[in-house]
Amino acid sequence: MGSLNHGGAAAQQRGDHYATASTPMTLTCDRTQETHSTYSLRVKDMPTEQRPRERLIACGAKSLTPAELIAILLGTGVSRGNKLSAVNLGQYILNELAKDGSSSLDALRTVTPQELMKIPGIKLAKATTIVAALELGKRVLQNCPAELTVVDDPAVAAAALSQDLMWQSQERFAIALLDIKHRLLGTKVISLGTATETLAHPREIFREVIKQGATRVIVAHNHPSGVLQPSDADLDLTRQLLNGANILGIPLLDHLILGNGDFLSLRQTTTLWDQQVE
Repeated sequence: MGSLNHGGAAAQQRGDHYATASTPMTLTCDRTQETHSTYSLRVKDMPTEQRPRERLIACGAKSLTPAELIAILLGTGVSRGNKLSAVNLGQYILNELAKDGSSSLDALRTVTPQELMKIPGIKLAKATTIVAALELGKRVLQNCPAELTVVDDPAVAAAALSQDLMWQSQERFAIALLDIKHRLLGTKVISLGTATETLAHPREIFREVIKQGATRVIVAHNHPSGVLQPSDADLDLTRQLLNGANILGIPLLDHLILGNGDFLSLRQTTTLWDQQVE
């Protein structure tokens, strides 16, 4: 699996994925091995190996917990009443947002400054900082590549399809249409499903590809659960599409699964395309 950046790193290791032919400071990346027996009011007062900013630089943003990411935005914790460090305040925010039984990250996605300011320790500055960071992240994810952008990496394709698929509450099946030089011609949602499954027939998919005059195609669907593991049905459909692509002479470059800010490339993680070569 990979975030929108991870796909690019994997593609660099394998080449163009869609091509046709002093004593260093030790930081802990595994948060499960740490305990939080003391509370520091400011992030900079925390032991170096526990500081979220330093861990982000050393280990990458993906290694941080949601509470630690929020702590970087907060900067400080709560100094009155029940004293909390910035990290613990971040966790408290997540716990409060999840009180109605929903996922804390789902609630965070649509939270307002007014809702955040109801939480003890969160005033205007902290609330607006969090909401501004969330909005920036949304805009980055929803910023589709311009038409005729060369799609030479799964991350580019995922970005092109994210607005249609990434945060949807029901499954959708969509395609990215490309020309012979792998330039993006557009995207199209082919079908809508339920919260757990979608229906797409190879006939409908290739009909749209031909109708739009595309000569290459990338197919994709979303998993609203955020679990990107392909189902047997996903793999069977991919095999059918690869067979149809060979018959029609329209290369199927990849099948992506998107969800919860992440994506998976079946071309990178399965041997289905290698089997076609054989």
